[in-house]
Amino acid sequence: GRRRRVAEPPVDDEPLRPLAAHIVGDANVDAYLDLLLEELAPEGVDRRAPAWHKDDVAPDVPFHVVVVGAGMSGLLAAHRLAQAGVDVTVFDKNDDVGGTWLENTYPGCRVDVPNDLYSYSFAHAVWPQRFSDQATLLEYFRRFAESTGVRAHIRFGTEVLGARWSDDTQTWSVRVRPTGGEDRGDGEAGEEETVEANAVVSAVGQLNRPLFPDLPGIEDFSGPWFHSARWRHDVDLTGKRVAVIGTGASAAQFIPEVAEQAGELTIFQRTPNWLAPTPEYHEEVTPETQWLVEALPEYGDWHRLWLFWRMHEGLTAAAKVDPDWDTSLGSVSLLNEMVRLGLVEYLNEQFAERPDLLDAVVPTYPPIAKRIVRDNGVWARTLTRPNVHLVTDAIEAVTRGGVRTAGEDHEFDVIVYGTGFQASQFLTPMQLTGRPGPEQPLGAGNEGLDLHEHWAGDARAYLGVTVPHFPNLFVLYGPNTNIVINGSIIFFSECEVRYLTECVHLLLAGGHHALDPTVAVHDAFNQRVDAANAEMAWGASSVNSWYKNATGRVAQNWPFPLLEYWQLTQAPDPEDYELT
Repeated sequence: GRRRRVAEPPVDDEPLRPLAAHIVGDANVDAYLDLLLEELAPEGVDRRAPAWHKDDVAPDVPFHVVVVGAGMSGLLAAHRLAQAGVDVTVFDKNDDVGGTWLENTYPGCRVDVPNDLYSYSFAHAVWPQRFSDQATLLEYFRRFAESTGVRAHIRFGTEVLGARWSDDTQTWSVRVRPTGGEDRGDGEAGEEETVEANAVVSAVGQLNRPLFPDLPGIEDFSGPWFHSARWRHDVDLTGKRVAVIGTGASAAQFIPEVAEQAGELTIFQRTPNWLAPTPEYHEEVTPETQWLVEALPEYGDWHRLWLFWRMHEGLTAAAKVDPDWDTSLGSVSLLNEMVRLGLVEYLNEQFAERPDLLDAVVPTYPPIAKRIVRDNGVWARTLTRPNVHLVTDAIEAVTRGGVRTAGEDHEFDVIVYGTGFQASQFLTPMQLTGRPGPEQPLGAGNEGLDLHEHWAGDARAYLGVTVPHFPNLFVLYGPNTNIVINGSIIFFSECEVRYLTECVHLLLAGGHHALDPTVAVHDAFNQRVDAANAEMAWGASSVNSWYKNATGRVAQNWPFPLLEYWQLTQAPDPEDYELT
């Protein structure tokens, strides 16, 4: 039968207002109340599920949606579309769901958002850890795919090569092929086929294509070398001379694990991290608490709501630039300076017995200008081990025997790259061809805009979701939908997926075939986002960061309150779109 949004009788919200205000510790929750109750999902009512069903809107109109990727956002999109009675097919190049939590299996991999919050608002779980590890998160998404029936919509081991829009048929022709060779290790890739779709949803994420540094000789190294996102579990590090290049968020998790195995570990650091003191980062959830969450389900719901309120804006106020502030202090405002002093004090305490390391580990850039790494003391314990060496000299080249810095050759048995992802290269390597652009003359031979040529290395989208000249293309975790020091990225995915399903509703209910945002609306939105990002620490600072693309623009981050994104993505405004 159909999955309806609201149970009968409907929940009475009035008694929930003072309870919500009490839990979050703020009586002024009126603006947030509907959002808070969505996050709470009281009495098991899923308030973000579609309030419409295709059988009631356009029962005789075929409408097929292709979703690319079976990670966190792709699974959610498929679930919501299926709830609305829309035909959906998910393609994933891997053999299982999970996306980043399937692919990243490096030692120490775990989430850095409290796990009660890093979960769908309507699909809570009893978590064994405060910040769960990769295996636990993968199992959560596996269970979700099974329990919702989404798994039946997925074609695994299938890569999406690209898609082309036709104004004649008002559909996308999606090119797919079974993966093979390096992707799966089971022989040659299969034959390419074409699947027709009325809409395409990209749920490939931002952090899925490993980035290797541009170093001379990188392929000349004679020993094993690999990226942390493609961890070589067949390489035994025990007693080996290991080099780790990079000290970002992933590296900060696996370096302590490698240090316990390696004979000698040398860490090559370009930029140190600000560390957020998190004593509970590796803690297990007590059996008593797990029992309480299981025995009293609404206890977990309200606890999650409290976490949401505590983290929904986090330290974003401290990222706001004060134009009159003296930035020579290494901060961008008084509040940012207070955060900086507290984080410096933490590093001073952590490295009290090794003051010789302080110059190397204390950042000189403003806090929140790049990602802050959670720490429970493990970073200092690792860097002060006798078998660990921190090198801050620039790398000149990778050699057959190891790594060369200024005037010194370092010999290694294994090199591990913890150098992040090609985050700003959205939707690669898919080739997407949309409608002709205004600069393209109509006529024979005109094949429409190529998305990556159109973006030219500077990806933009309206609300991070839709792109002019690319009808019925929806991007999840798209440009400028990343959050930095607040909330949970799952919140953004839920907002984006609701917007996606309401766009489909707009098409079906209005008898339309296609929609794409007007250039004026798209450009005005992006100008506003750029102006706001320039006034945040991550935009004002020159520190290297994956928040910025090759042009230097902050293409990742959302600079406004979470409430505003929630408000903007309730439903599409028809005035924002060209409807065909």
